[in-house]
Amino acid sequence: MADVRPFVCVRPAADAASQVAALPYDVYSRKEACEAVKGHPLSFLNIDRAETQFADDVDTYDPRVYAKAKEMLEAEIADGTFVTDEGENYYLYRLTMDGRSQTGIVACCSIDDYVNGVIKKHENTREEKELDRIRHVDITGAHTGPIFLAYRRNETLAQIMADVMTEAPLYDFVSEDGIGHTVWKIGGRETVEKIREAFGKIPNTYIADGHHRAASAVKVGLKRRAENPGYTGQEAFNYFLAVLFPEDQLMIMPYNRVVKDLNGITEEEFLTAVSENFRVEPVGKAAYAPTAKGTFGMYLGGKWYKLAAKPEVTAAVSGDPVKSLDVSVLQDYLLGPVLGIGDPRLDKRIDFIGGIRGLGELERRVSEDMTVAFSMYPTSIGELFAVADAGLLMPPKSTWFEPKLRSGIFIHRI
Repeated sequence: MADVRPFVCVRPAADAASQVAALPYDVYSRKEACEAVKGHPLSFLNIDRAETQFADDVDTYDPRVYAKAKEMLEAEIADGTFVTDEGENYYLYRLTMDGRSQTGIVACCSIDDYVNGVIKKHENTREEKELDRIRHVDITGAHTGPIFLAYRRNETLAQIMADVMTEAPLYDFVSEDGIGHTVWKIGGRETVEKIREAFGKIPNTYIADGHHRAASAVKVGLKRRAENPGYTGQEAFNYFLAVLFPEDQLMIMPYNRVVKDLNGITEEEFLTAVSENFRVEPVGKAAYAPTAKGTFGMYLGGKWYKLAAKPEVTAAVSGDPVKSLDVSVLQDYLLGPVLGIGDPRLDKRIDFIGGIRGLGELERRVSEDMTVAFSMYPTSIGELFAVADAGLLMPPKSTWFEPKLRSGIFIHRI
């Protein structure tokens, strides 16, 4: 069962929260991060990506970068930019985008739950991507970007959340990208115990977003265990920062695809090959977004088409939680056999476009440097759970979650 505990939270002072909150470190290139922090001295991106404080000749992973992150964090705690709450608490974090809200519980999750599979994963991680955050967490001694977890709806937790949201929030602001952020502190020992007991009856939680951050936090915790052989299991390094959302509040956006060429065949030959496994229907120049599982949009030669997997394809993949995903159907029946995209993780001819960027971005890419684009129907949270429950992995770029959790609003010191 899930071990989800309250924690001693370091958080921005009320008048600084909107200035501190920053998008996750990994949505920026170094150049973009440097631009983003200009004129924003309190943005947590300055700490999350401390290479922004150095000239370009200092490597992103230079030891001085992590030392600078620690120095800045400690300085901002000392000068009152951040405050430390008394005792261990849970928090609620509501994000609102385009009039739609999702609310999660901010807490700390056990590294043992991660190791033992109580926290389920649906992606592999790459060690080279983990090393940066391992160093950042270990040297700063803090988790600063929460992991995005999901759980199956629980009525006890739902009622507690509804009650808490009738109270005055700690923060309530809109960030520059138009996303609303509202935070409540959950007070009262009785309520705190009810939350912990409720999670203790939930068999599994699921990583929705942040696989590399989770793996890094766990590895730091295991490293500190090795350094402290007398550890009890209750030390802060045994837990990592997360926001846990009930499944019915989450929205997954599509992760669209663009491909550079037609693998040496003509447009006519390509359409004929596609029609072997898909019904192909021209829909004109208006951008087409699929409205049902098993359907796809395709932009080629300035025209949009609707693709629908044929019944024999649907039957062949039915019952397999991975092969039945739309991203798998497109890969296995079109991108691979027709366009020659063998491994989409490595092939430079394919690129992936998050659904937040819209279908206009697909048209732009085809007009500039690609030949064909595919709009996807979003993977569902139920499909994500099914893959994770089966102990399987999703293909790369299967899900795009919005809105993104902000870094710097909640800090867990270890």
